[in-house]
Amino acid sequence: MQYSYRLRTGAQEGLSDITGMVKEAIAKSGVTDGLCLVYCPHTTAAITINENADPDVAKDIVKGLQEALSDLAAFRHLEGNSAAHIKSSVVGTSETLIIADGRPLLGTWQGVYFCEFDGPRQREFFVKIVGE
Repeated sequence: MQYSYRLRTGAQEGLSDITGMVKEAIAKSGVTDGLCLVYCPHTTAAITINENADPDVAKDIVKGLQEALSDLAAFRHLEGNSAAHIKSSVVGTSETLIIADGRPLLGTWQGVYFCEFDGPRQREFFVKIVGE
């Protein structure tokens, strides 16, 4: 089963907690044990799993990536968003989760995030559920 979700990102760079949407897709599928793939089809966005208890962690991730991977005058890409493309490649466009007892197997503090590196934009991501 495959589900698609749309979201409007509100900032040039930021993380949106999509854990609820991923849980919704798993529940809709009826799969109790299997795998869940969360995939982003954009070249300036990504998917990651990280802490969702303290919102400052998401802000720190964005700030850290901005500091480590900023646009350089030597970049040749005409749109001027090469750093966003690099961040997408570094973070990655997908995450795979284990489904156990009908729920994603996440750690106590973990959540699933859509990472925007070139917003604001209308974005889409997919959740693919495969049962045992």
